[in-house]
Amino acid sequence: MASERMTVARAMVKVLEAEGIKTVFGYPGAAICPFYDELINSPIHHVLVRHEANGGHAANGYARMTRKPAVAIATSGPGATNLITAIATAYMDSIPMVIITGQVSSEQIGRDVFQEADITGAAEPFVKHSYLVKNPDEVPVIFKNAFYIAGSGRPGPVLVDMPFDIQKAQIDFEYPDTVDIRSYKPSVQGNKLQIKRAVAAIEKSKKPLICAGGGIFTAGAENLLCEFMHIADIPVVNTMMGMSSVPADDDLFYGMIGMHGVKSANYAINNCDLLILLGARVGDRAVTAISRLEGATVIHIDVDPAEIGKNLAATIPVVGDVKNILGEMIKLAKNYDHYDWKQEISEIRKTQDKPVLASQDGCVNPKAFIRTLSAKLPENVVVSADVGQNQIWTCNNIGLKSGRFITSGGMGTMGYSIPAAIGAKAASPTSEVIAICGDGSFQMQFMELATMIQHGIAVKVIVMTNNRLGMVREVQTNTYDNRLTAVFLDGSPDFIKLADSYGIPARRVTDIADADSAINDMLSCDGCYLLEVRVAENEKTIL
Repeated sequence: MASERMTVARAMVKVLEAEGIKTVFGYPGAAICPFYDELINSPIHHVLVRHEANGGHAANGYARMTRKPAVAIATSGPGATNLITAIATAYMDSIPMVIITGQVSSEQIGRDVFQEADITGAAEPFVKHSYLVKNPDEVPVIFKNAFYIAGSGRPGPVLVDMPFDIQKAQIDFEYPDTVDIRSYKPSVQGNKLQIKRAVAAIEKSKKPLICAGGGIFTAGAENLLCEFMHIADIPVVNTMMGMSSVPADDDLFYGMIGMHGVKSANYAINNCDLLILLGARVGDRAVTAISRLEGATVIHIDVDPAEIGKNLAATIPVVGDVKNILGEMIKLAKNYDHYDWKQEISEIRKTQDKPVLASQDGCVNPKAFIRTLSAKLPENVVVSADVGQNQIWTCNNIGLKSGRFITSGGMGTMGYSIPAAIGAKAASPTSEVIAICGDGSFQMQFMELATMIQHGIAVKVIVMTNNRLGMVREVQTNTYDNRLTAVFLDGSPDFIKLADSYGIPARRVTDIADADSAINDMLSCDGCYLLEVRVAENEKTIL
């Protein structure tokens, strides 16, 4: 391919086109204007968000659906620093993203000029890699490497900081076909001997358990997981990031583990004699549920060797891509029968399915509402949950048989659900996409209702309203003698009127008897919709 003379700004657009990027999310400013001026001439669709962090979250949701690096853009200074929360959110959950930030001109760097910020330094703890571009001629290789690093091995965000003068420089552009980074060679195949050891351990086990994490989605291994668990007859539990990797109605699925997980899943992980961790880093909220694992064999399969054994000692470590390794294990596995073990866990599950408690007057029981919602959702639905009580209510009651559940797991970022849903809908326009949030988190992100309207991105939003920062309120009630402070949301707007001001149809539910018709109204609407669900101020996280 012959080189072509052009500006770096134009070359940046050509790079995105070469990488198959169809949609980007961003917020412009002077330092990134050369790039934006060239973006006009491209078929790439730019979604203008209302806050830079939400551009990052939208790219996060987009990447989760496409399983490829997504792009978020911001200008220098505060535009770039506003992205740090989104970058950290993606880093903790291993989401592939390429972040492009404008920067002041090269000769001004370090002089504290207007809207200068050392974004590569500031974001360093939260990126897989970063580049401050100093040589225009290196731009094609830098971007080729950035997309490769972001999407390979354990995925994550890669930052490319583009000084203003570099964007305007002329180069002979030729995009590389291949990548060769000597210091970066992720292992994906898995050691054959370790895989054989793992299968041998499974064969000896009487009470095996699979714990599937977010790495299942990263690897695109959902189908192989289902095939393997049924061949080997092994029960499955999920971390929060692994939710929806197994159909909720599968006889072998027992729910989410962790401090906010369900009884059957936590019982299983504490009483198994063999634990198979698939693409799960076993974060602190999951580890707290593990109290009696002494003596059990732990098989930990992950593409990132740094995660194996970090939080839970691994008896048989297997480094590599979960999809590749599951494929090899399926070849070796036999048809086992773990009927007694499954019955043991199933008896525990029966005790957790207690009747839903009656709602307080003027309020809706959130567990009952989420279960009613779950029964009505279409097959290809994407549910984007925010952080707080709404997240746990959703995780433990949504019961997706197909579709996808997404949330901020590692960082626990409030204000994630709506922009992530926007990104997911942009990536999968035929899917029904629903964002579920609390009234606290909703007010961190409701400006993105305008983004939905402007770009015709039909997301449904459910706001669980209790006029409290519910989970913090619960901590203060249980741990600090009910000394409640800084958790009251008095002064919040009328969300129905707010939705109307954006031209979005909306409805409020204050009685569970009305939930059925309200959900039908929401799902039958072709465009955006807001459904407010009133929840009691003192509602518990675990019901």
